Amino acid sequence: MRHGSNQPVPCDVPDRPGAVAEMKFGIGQPVHRREDPTLVQGHGRYTDDVQVEGQVYAAFVRSPYAHGVIRSVDLDAAREMPGVLAVYGAQDLAHYGDFPNVTAFKNRDGSAMLKPKRKPFAADRVRFVGDPVAFVVAETLVEAREAAEAVAIEIDPLPAVPTARDAVAEGAPSLYDEIPGNVFLDYQYGDAEGVEAGIAKAAHVTKLAIDSHRLVINPLEPRSAIGEWDPEQEKYTLTAGSQGAFGMRNMLAGVLGTGRDKVRVLTGNVGGSFGMKIAPFPEYVAVMHAARDLGRPVKWTDMRSESFVGDFHGRGLEAEAELALDADGRFLALRIKGLADLGAYLAPVAPLFSSINIPKNAVGTYRTPAVSAEVRCALTNAVPVGAYRGAGRPEGNYIMERLIEQAAREMGLDAVTLRRLNHIQPDQIPYTTPVETTYDSGEFTAILDRALEAADWDGFAARREESRARGLLRGRGIGQYLEVTAPPANEMGGIRFEEDGTVTIVTGTLDYGQGHWTPFAQVLSAHLGVPFDKIRLLQGDSDQLIAGGGTGGSKSLMASGAAIVEASQKVIGIGRVIAAELLEAGVGDIEFKDGRFTIAGTDRGIGIMDLAAQLRAGVSMPDGVPTSLDVKHVHEAAPSAYPNGCHVAEVEVDPETGTVQVVRYVMVNDFGTVVNPLLVEGQLHGGVLQGIGQALMERTAYDEEGQLVSGSFMDYALPRAEDAPPFVFESRPVPATTNVLGAKGCGEAGCAGALPSVVNALNDALSEVGARGVEMPATPARVWRAIADAQAGR
Repeated sequence: MRHGSNQPVPCDVPDRPGAVAEMKFGIGQPVHRREDPTLVQGHGRYTDDVQVEGQVYAAFVRSPYAHGVIRSVDLDAAREMPGVLAVYGAQDLAHYGDFPNVTAFKNRDGSAMLKPKRKPFAADRVRFVGDPVAFVVAETLVEAREAAEAVAIEIDPLPAVPTARDAVAEGAPSLYDEIPGNVFLDYQYGDAEGVEAGIAKAAHVTKLAIDSHRLVINPLEPRSAIGEWDPEQEKYTLTAGSQGAFGMRNMLAGVLGTGRDKVRVLTGNVGGSFGMKIAPFPEYVAVMHAARDLGRPVKWTDMRSESFVGDFHGRGLEAEAELALDADGRFLALRIKGLADLGAYLAPVAPLFSSINIPKNAVGTYRTPAVSAEVRCALTNAVPVGAYRGAGRPEGNYIMERLIEQAAREMGLDAVTLRRLNHIQPDQIPYTTPVETTYDSGEFTAILDRALEAADWDGFAARREESRARGLLRGRGIGQYLEVTAPPANEMGGIRFEEDGTVTIVTGTLDYGQGHWTPFAQVLSAHLGVPFDKIRLLQGDSDQLIAGGGTGGSKSLMASGAAIVEASQKVIGIGRVIAAELLEAGVGDIEFKDGRFTIAGTDRGIGIMDLAAQLRAGVSMPDGVPTSLDVKHVHEAAPSAYPNGCHVAEVEVDPETGTVQVVRYVMVNDFGTVVNPLLVEGQLHGGVLQGIGQALMERTAYDEEGQLVSGSFMDYALPRAEDAPPFVFESRPVPATTNVLGAKGCGEAGCAGALPSVVNALNDALSEVGARGVEMPATPARVWRAIADAQAGR
């Protein structure tokens, strides 16, 4: 490829004297990420860094209205602008297929959920501010953007329903004629009768209204795409950020209406995604259409202002939750009733994260005999909602942990004791929950106890007094969580011995900030004995893959790691045959250990790298003996795993301003086998800070006309470095029994632990002045108002 996107990312040894000699590269070692020296010096290769010879530029025209009927889209003036090569409207892309939704949920009455169709461009009606209606291609980016401003759109506005409550209100306008009332799924899961019975016999029922509000996802790197067309092969190439080139290729082929072999997706470095970049977007179809039409590569790069209205948003669930307990505090039943905001169109996995993921994760670490969830999923005149870090897992854990704290307060019980009383115990594992999951491992009370010890739980009173002396309120909160990782998916584990003496891992998962290269290399080095500094990673070229579930749901190490282990075993099997020939021994006499094939009982042998070198040199082999160690392997999906942990947060509140600061944060986690503790801790830091952002400051706001009023960083508060508390991180692993590495996944755990621990800590602090019940986001205005109301006796 002329811009080299299909090549393995180079794996240079860090430029530090003695680095290789001092570092250990096996499983469990804190190896520094090999890509970091390149990335932090600005030498990464993101989509916008790619320049293709002859490329031209696209700019998009988006609806300024949240809801309306399109009367006309006048492209003529734009066509006359300097440098303009083409202007396209909805009619030009109408022959392409619908964007995919892969879920198949049923309504409570057994009927299939309704799926509104989405074409690349809005043709008859716009349904959110930012809905694309046309695009311009020009010789330069400036010319494209100026011409896009010349496109004249005539839209008759319709009343908008910017929130889920607006959408389901009586008499609300419908976004789609075929979906009356805007509810496309009325979902029920679990044992409703058992829950009713549990509530009926309960000594106490705690009820809470909980809001996991809509968020703007905001990865560091905005989306970007380059479309190319090869007329000889009749093949599209898309260079774009993704969470898996193989899956993106398959979805795009469906929209384009062509064979999968006629689409190639290339992904280089990716600056964050958090679930959003897993999906195909209208811009990707548009640039490929224009590339084919014009015979030139077409490039588009998002502006941050476009990202706020053009990407997916996250979260968006209002819930009423009930926890029934007996007189001793044992859990009897959990009921969740929710209203979910999915936006104007359905993302590929919507409404997975607002339906079944909620109850499956709400059970957490606790014995809860009966569980029921009822969620109405609504369409709104707002940006579509997609998966966001955790995708329902943090929401489920948040609901249960908030209920436990509230129940303890109402019943006069100690919240720590209440958790211990209801924990699933090690001697009860394997434990089958009422939500169709089976926990294979875990020590939940021990995790809680260690977290309390590490947080100096008993020393809190002195810290609270010290805060009081400074005029501040101090509170502490627990967030114990357990997550169900993403559903199983097949994953590729290819191993190639290259001409230059390196070894390439080929995988269908994709690193968009996690640092896959280093732990994958550690796994390969441990199982195949290949020198760590000789290992490369190829992950972002769909033409090189035969399978790929992509990265998401904290499953990458379980999937790719297992694929690498199994592929290594295949390499060893092939190598034993070849080594037997070279060493003039029987295959059954060849042993493999620490990267070396030997004849059992002797010191005669050959290292795997030397064996590969001889094969490259063309050593002669008899018929039937392999001439290459290369393998292409597909790991058949391992079951989900159950990462869990306990986070303890302490906050200080300034009662004069309502400002909240997280001042201490302790997390003890069970991620099973930890391949690289440095990377795991980094993942937790990032996830916790995103959780703090949702808990205290981030909020997407629409006005009554559906205009996004939090549409820039001037109006939308993201956490900054100063908002990060000092972190204490510990691992207490109990290896999983369901995958070969014993891994459980860690990528989304930070959010799952942070949301409840921070909000529980805040409400504990506010209890000093008689205030309580502050929900996310606990902005200074909300906190100040709660304090003022309490002081005024309201």
